[in-house]
Amino acid sequence: MRVIIFGATGTIGRHLCRRALSDGHTVTAFARRPEKLGISHTSLQLHKGDVMDRDTVHVAMEGHDAVMVVLGGGLRGTVRSTGTRNIVEAMKWHGIKRLICETTLGAGDSVDNLNFYWRYVMFGFLLRGVFKDHLRQEEYVRASGLDWTIVRPAAFVDEPAAPEYRHGFSPSEKGLSLSIARTDVAKFMADQLGSSMYLHQTPGLSY
Repeated sequence: MRVIIFGATGTIGRHLCRRALSDGHTVTAFARRPEKLGISHTSLQLHKGDVMDRDTVHVAMEGHDAVMVVLGGGLRGTVRSTGTRNIVEAMKWHGIKRLICETTLGAGDSVDNLNFYWRYVMFGFLLRGVFKDHLRQEEYVRASGLDWTIVRPAAFVDEPAAPEYRHGFSPSEKGLSLSIARTDVAKFMADQLGSSMYLHQTPGLSY
């Protein structure tokens, strides 16, 4: 499968590129500075561009079978939502249906999975702009009419991949650690390329 990854040089994007390549996919890594990816592979193509530029996104999209979105945007701005809107528009134009998008645990009906600290201190105050951007991002994906899966990981940690982790749990699930290794997020997202298990669903990820 030919896959384009937006946000390829981010902390999740790097792992996702490696995982998709190891799974046998042909990967286009889209980023403002794709040379920062630091990966060399015969099935990897680097594409330099800004996801906020609609024309650049449209050009990059041609010829792909699936799209993966792992955009970051700092604490301010609308890179996640505006970028995703541009991606959705380009997918429709090129007739590409499969979209796998990473947002965050706590969005939508998963808000009840959060503890007081994450719900009211982090997303209610410190990361309020980031959280709102993710909510708008999810709105664009849900309304797209595409074959989408929204992946909602808990807080990222730099740890080795775990033997198992929780995914697709209910909004009322309790006892979550509210953390997940970046490598496990990348594996889960890459696995969705060959699965319809979570089609039009919003699986959460956490230990």
